[in-house]
Amino acid sequence: MAALIRSVFVKNRGLWLPGLSAVRAMSSEPTPPFSTLSVSHPAIAVTHVELCRPAKRNAMNQAFWSEMVDCFSQIALDSECRVVVVSGAGKLFTAGIDLMDMAAHVLQPEGDDVARMSWNMRRIVTKYQETFSIIEKCPKPVVVAVHGACVGGGVDLITACDIRLCTQDAWFQVKEVDIGLAADVGTLQRLPKVIGSRSLVNELALTARKMYSDEAKSCGLVSRVFADKEAMMCGALELAGEIAARSPVAVQGTKINLLYSRDHSVSEGLDYMATWNMSMLQTQDLVKSAQAAMERKSPKDVPFSKL
Repeated sequence: MAALIRSVFVKNRGLWLPGLSAVRAMSSEPTPPFSTLSVSHPAIAVTHVELCRPAKRNAMNQAFWSEMVDCFSQIALDSECRVVVVSGAGKLFTAGIDLMDMAAHVLQPEGDDVARMSWNMRRIVTKYQETFSIIEKCPKPVVVAVHGACVGGGVDLITACDIRLCTQDAWFQVKEVDIGLAADVGTLQRLPKVIGSRSLVNELALTARKMYSDEAKSCGLVSRVFADKEAMMCGALELAGEIAARSPVAVQGTKINLLYSRDHSVSEGLDYMATWNMSMLQTQDLVKSAQAAMERKSPKDVPFSKL
């Protein structure tokens, strides 16, 4: 099957050339001021954020946790950006937390008694939680593309993203119980809502067993599986381009309301939606989109203003 998919991909290579060019143009070197991330713009209105510590298997060190917050805070305010693609440099997506780098910081919180040490530990944990919550809070849709291993903190990261893609060789592991702790930066809160099966989530979290791409697809953790990383990145860019072509008012409003509805009742979600659209329906994007539809034009032909 893998060989068949690869042959089809190669046969239709011409259809992917724009995406392939963008993939090859992506940097695998950290982008200043970041030491763990590479940020590029492979297509109009698309921002690519690459975990970029390939020599360390993209393990998450102390710098990473603050740089992700800074990066996505900037993206949220960037009117040029309409969609984000996240991936990992090198042989795999991420090996999770860099234990050697993080141990002293996490295992030795400041304080001269239990109360003060606990207070500071809570501050540290909530700071790390924000690293992935900032992705969810970002109004721009985030597409994450996973190849190889996605371990521990990697699962926390991808469950905060909006669309998840992976390669056939990808595997996922909620690793934390193997290192003596409960996952504390998002997996236990978001994974049950992503997969929908409490039994499967419990099994993964309590045993730390690996989940491979076929099971990840069947349970809904990812929506598409690709033959290899090159094909996946082309697919991710194509998907990002489709999203970026739509009205940013419509796209960002859709993301915000999907997240609100996930965490509220249907009636509360409908009420929030009515309040949202009482102003957002007055956008010129609606008029432009309707006009394009009547003229049988693609959304890509509509000059939507920045948001």
